[in-house]
Amino acid sequence: MTIQEQILHSISKAFADTFDHQVSAEDLALQPTRKEFEGSYTFVLFPFLKFTRMKPEESGEKIGAYLLENCEVVSAFNVVKGFLNISVNEQSWLSVFEKLYKNENIGQLPAKGEKVMVEFSSPNTNKPLHLGHLRNNFLGFSVAEILAANGYEVVKANLVNDRGIHICKSMVAYQHFGNGETPESSGLKGDHLAGKYYVLFDQAYKKEIAALMAEGATEEEAKKQAPLILEAQEMLRKWEAGDEEVVSLWKTMNSWVYEGFDRSYEKMGVSFDQYYYESDTYLLGKDIVEEGLEKKVFFKKDNNSVWADLTQEGLDEKLVLRGDGTSVYITQDMGTADLKYQDFNISKSVYVVGNEQDYHFDVLFKIMKKLDRPYGDGLYHLSYGMVDLPTGKMKSREGTVVDADDLIQEMIDTAASHTKELGKIEGFSQEQADQLYEMLGLGALKYFLLKVDPKKRMLFNPQESIEFQGNTGPFIQYSHARISSILRKANQIGVDYSPAGFEGLEHIETAEQELIMALNGFEKKISQAGEELSPSIIAQYLFDLAKEYNRFYAELPIFSEGNEKVRAFRVALSSQVARTLKAGMKLLGIKVPEKM
Repeated sequence: MTIQEQILHSISKAFADTFDHQVSAEDLALQPTRKEFEGSYTFVLFPFLKFTRMKPEESGEKIGAYLLENCEVVSAFNVVKGFLNISVNEQSWLSVFEKLYKNENIGQLPAKGEKVMVEFSSPNTNKPLHLGHLRNNFLGFSVAEILAANGYEVVKANLVNDRGIHICKSMVAYQHFGNGETPESSGLKGDHLAGKYYVLFDQAYKKEIAALMAEGATEEEAKKQAPLILEAQEMLRKWEAGDEEVVSLWKTMNSWVYEGFDRSYEKMGVSFDQYYYESDTYLLGKDIVEEGLEKKVFFKKDNNSVWADLTQEGLDEKLVLRGDGTSVYITQDMGTADLKYQDFNISKSVYVVGNEQDYHFDVLFKIMKKLDRPYGDGLYHLSYGMVDLPTGKMKSREGTVVDADDLIQEMIDTAASHTKELGKIEGFSQEQADQLYEMLGLGALKYFLLKVDPKKRMLFNPQESIEFQGNTGPFIQYSHARISSILRKANQIGVDYSPAGFEGLEHIETAEQELIMALNGFEKKISQAGEELSPSIIAQYLFDLAKEYNRFYAELPIFSEGNEKVRAFRVALSSQVARTLKAGMKLLGIKVPEKM
């Protein structure tokens, strides 16, 4: 049993023995004692006064006295109004630390024997990745890491939107304005080149609309009659019919984009186990429509279109197949959900998609449950809010989007100037310095985007994110580098900080106890982050741990400490904090430096 479990078990017995009332330990909870009071854990008495039939202070005194007598980990208690503050004895904390210190698989919970897929990124092949994609990619990758740490077997999937009218717009513009341009001849990454023609299409299309309106057409008529949009629609029809020339151009331009995406993903530190392509999946799902009609989950209207009636589920009627037999998005998503299950036999499937798709996924999941899919209960939409910059919202077709590659480079450049300013690269080679700048720049960007609850819309502030103080990635990275420096010195002067080096230690200070308590909470935070699919829980934990360590470092000497066992213990404690920071940052997809 953990310390908390031992205390809760004893409180449960206290209720039975002292107040003749049964309360199971599972129905009780402890919280960390606030810094201004003495104690390790606090038990809130108010909900239980109806059983004790005493004032809060008297109830607390009775339970506290019982714990002191019957629970070996408890060394003292105090009661403040309705709060019982419980102190844990030093030897119990030392015992906890030794278990943590000897655990080689830090931050890894036992295998669950379940497979889960996390689908994220889902780029369009008509434009490069932008700031919104960064939040998506970092969220998806981090959630996959957190679920793996929770003992799941994880498949990271990317469903690429590589077909449709938006792709054809870039292709039509390339035919008109491309003059055979390639990534090599232009010096542009392939995804940037495709994005350039998407913007050119929009600009030319708007001119055509304006010209038609000047001739007397309404705006709605002009949008439908503009030659370029008609050309794009015709190109899509040809693509679906397998026209050789169109398919050849589509393959060529997509190959440029994929090469560009690969470079972006590599820079981001993001990878995938499985790719799905909409060009392969867009016809899937029609057999499910037939199945749904047989099971009376779907119904046909007079125009032959097929619908799902979700009014009993609190929604409305939803189109699942057009009257002419063509698919809608929900059709192919039903088919892709089945395909994923067939490919990997997953019990859970997490879709990392922005909150503008909340309704779509609500519909999809309710349909799959009505169809009695074995994975139906494991479908989850990780809905996240948009990212804004101080300058406002982004629009990719107008070319005002915040490009992901540019932003990453800007963050690395900012990290470089900031680090040079603070003089943190003394004795570094140019290669080492460049690696550090990249680590800090990406760490700042990822941490800032992940520390906010995914559901919240957020404002990204590049300057604030790179600071070495406050709740930032570089603050945690710097804390790790500081400890790495301590460990190098300890090794140089021969400090034995193995468990043998501090065996028999009898006393530890309050700051050390609080640091052990913080370290002891890591696995619980991993479990919570896995349940809530929220990397922000890990981010907050790491910030709190780094703060706690810096307080310990400021209060207690390490190398000037005369007692060898105490010195060895403080180095070991530092080492465990570094291991935990490194393991925790890995869950966020962030690397930590050994020196700076």
